[in-house]
Amino acid sequence: MIVVTGAAGFIGSCLVSKLNSEGFNHIIVVDKFDNEEKNKNLEGKRILESIDRDDFFTWLDTVGEKVEFIFHLGARTDTAEFDKDLLSKMNTEYTKQIWEKCIQYQIPLVYASSAATYGLGEYGYDDNQENIPNLIPLNPYGESKNDFDKWAISQEEQPFFWAGLKFFNVYGPNEYHKGRMASVIMHAFNQIDKTGAMKLFRSHNPEFKDGEQMRDFVYVKDVVDVCYFLMHHRKNSAIYNLGSGKARTFLDLVKATFKAMDKKEEISFIDTPADIRDKYQYFTEANMAKLKSIGFTQEFTSLEEGVEDYVKNYLSSHSYY
Repeated sequence: MIVVTGAAGFIGSCLVSKLNSEGFNHIIVVDKFDNEEKNKNLEGKRILESIDRDDFFTWLDTVGEKVEFIFHLGARTDTAEFDKDLLSKMNTEYTKQIWEKCIQYQIPLVYASSAATYGLGEYGYDDNQENIPNLIPLNPYGESKNDFDKWAISQEEQPFFWAGLKFFNVYGPNEYHKGRMASVIMHAFNQIDKTGAMKLFRSHNPEFKDGEQMRDFVYVKDVVDVCYFLMHHRKNSAIYNLGSGKARTFLDLVKATFKAMDKKEEISFIDTPADIRDKYQYFTEANMAKLKSIGFTQEFTSLEEGVEDYVKNYLSSHSYY
């Protein structure tokens, strides 16, 4: 049995699909299952059992010895959530409980961290664990993720294999339910589809021209391939970056979206809202050397290829992966 928490969500449901495609059907999906739009992500997938996240630890205590692997992807992921107690409960404390159960039942663990832990990148985007205590996340969500990372690397007792994955800007199918937290590609597709044009945030940093703010965009299919690799690798426990390793501009992204939609480019700029301007990241890029050093050799999907696949095979037909 393989457990996937947050399984009805964006990355979780894509991972279930990947596991099914590799012949793994004894999958335990854990989530709240109270969002019908989100539950559509799991339709047609081969699942052994669905467990409410509040019942998960009780369930695990009855079958713990039979669980082969846990992917803990469930979290409160809203970067605009300012209830620190809620974020601590959902993201930090819940993950500590999973960690302790993985030790108790000898279960290997992969959990979701976030590039939000890097803040403005004062210490760069290098997954050197010595830097983790120094990082300054920009919001309570990033703090809750970094709090767990700090706790994990300080533990003397650990699961026999564990990996934390710092997801960068993940995009791809199965994010229809995410609303304003969906990827820029999905927002671009919807805006272009509705208006024939796209508005991007103007740059308020003299070092970057309008639209040339840069992010590390990583396709969700690559993300789940890394998860699958780690499920079989089961050594070199550590926290790893998970991005494409190549920063690209928002202009690149939007131009790729227009092209995939077979529409003429129509791009304009609006001011970045004043309330987020001082916390706006102008550049992120994952240093991927550490993951590659343990044997992950697969090439990451280019932004153009990823956007084309996402737009043509999913967004344009509202299809699921």
